[in-house]
Amino acid sequence: MKFGIVVFPGSNCDRDMEHALRHDLGQEVIMLWHKDHDLSAFTKDDCIVLPGGFSYGDYLRCGALARFSPMMESVIKHAQNGGKVLGVCNGFQILCESGLLPGALLMNDNQQFICKNVFIKNDNQASAINKDITPQPLKIPIAHGEGRYFADAETLANIEKNNQVIFRYCDENGEVGNATPNGSTNHIAGICNEGRNVFGMMPHPERATSSILGNEDGMLLFRSLLNN
Repeated sequence: MKFGIVVFPGSNCDRDMEHALRHDLGQEVIMLWHKDHDLSAFTKDDCIVLPGGFSYGDYLRCGALARFSPMMESVIKHAQNGGKVLGVCNGFQILCESGLLPGALLMNDNQQFICKNVFIKNDNQASAINKDITPQPLKIPIAHGEGRYFADAETLANIEKNNQVIFRYCDENGEVGNATPNGSTNHIAGICNEGRNVFGMMPHPERATSSILGNEDGMLLFRSLLNN
């Protein structure tokens, strides 16, 4: 699998993602500038990554301007043709703004930016990014001010019915309940689309792929994506 990482003005996790994929996982990585259109080097078996950061300075709404960048036109077509797309943090926000994923990311319920390790657990093993992950809790960092997932009742019901929730916040014992750091509806940390080829999540798996940093839980997500 080949990975393309889209670089927006304001991206600050693009190089973290590149290092995790290229150096920690040994994958081919191509950096993609937001003003370009060309994804001809990628097939539907490859994955385009929208990294974390503050695209366009988070003006208007997080991800609202990045959604209209030239490269996103090609990313949307890639997804519509069955190609894999992964959005992390700001990338998740962009996916929701572009309509590739349902719902929205709102300001954290405590009205503060949160940067810390949290625990998430695999919800159903129904998509490529979590298919090989057992239900044990994973320690993955978050860093966001607007990470509270929200959707209307009908959308939430459809997401739950279709097993589109890929990860939920939990405590270190795997209990889902009072461990949601941002007030996310139904403790949702990440979802996929109905076609199970577009994935969005607020936690940063690329920051948990190094033994030097004492955490390699993020490797499990990437390896599952590579194997499926």
